[in-house]
Amino acid sequence: MLAYRFDGEQDKPVLLLSNSIGTDLHMWDGQVPDLTEHFRLLRYDARGHGASDVPSGPYSLDRLGRDAVELLDALGLQRVHMLGLSLGGIVAQWMGIHTPDRIDRLVLSNTAAYLGPPEQWARPIAELLAAPDMQATAEMFLRNWLPARMLREDNEVTEGFRRTLLATRREGVAGSWAAVRDYDLRRTAALIRNPTLVVAGEYDTVTSARHGKELAAAVPGAQFTVLPTVHLANVERPAEFLDAVIAFLTERA
Repeated sequence: MLAYRFDGEQDKPVLLLSNSIGTDLHMWDGQVPDLTEHFRLLRYDARGHGASDVPSGPYSLDRLGRDAVELLDALGLQRVHMLGLSLGGIVAQWMGIHTPDRIDRLVLSNTAAYLGPPEQWARPIAELLAAPDMQATAEMFLRNWLPARMLREDNEVTEGFRRTLLATRREGVAGSWAAVRDYDLRRTAALIRNPTLVVAGEYDTVTSARHGKELAAAVPGAQFTVLPTVHLANVERPAEFLDAVIAFLTERA
């Protein structure tokens, strides 16, 4: 079971939002007012996160992608725009490759076609599953996601992400890391034919600007923009992020 919610007016085009590991659908809260001026938003908690089911064991990208397709099917939505960030951007790539008829325009933010080699994921997964809680993993995520100034300040946005991380089940994060460990879209990204915007963060150490540039080069006709951010571009620079995303999604063919 996937938890989901709609925001915005029913007569607007639907924009499906897909999240990063360790977050839930509230990672987009700050962007909802601006996005709902143009779109009806469909947000969901990926498996292993938020109020969705948390199966044990490794997840696969194929399963995560089919979760999104099955959600669209259950809601009777044939075709939507899609914006995915980090793992959400990987799921969005999968949708563009495997179900292009379900997608109008794609925004792939702070993501990559490949994050190998696979062996590098064995230790983090094992250590997380052996840890007593999510405390150390939560702090690691925050350091990777946000600039130092947002970690030093008494920042309610940062505290919200910390609370979400601490409430996330370890099995959900480990299962999602397994999907990242096993995927490789470097060749198949060339099959994406949907109009695509790739957004990268200049200071992103998780999915670097180089990853974004390589992905944009692989997707035929993709647009590419770099923002002066770390990993959560939508949180760190919301105005610039929204300007780029809305301009692209409302662009006339």
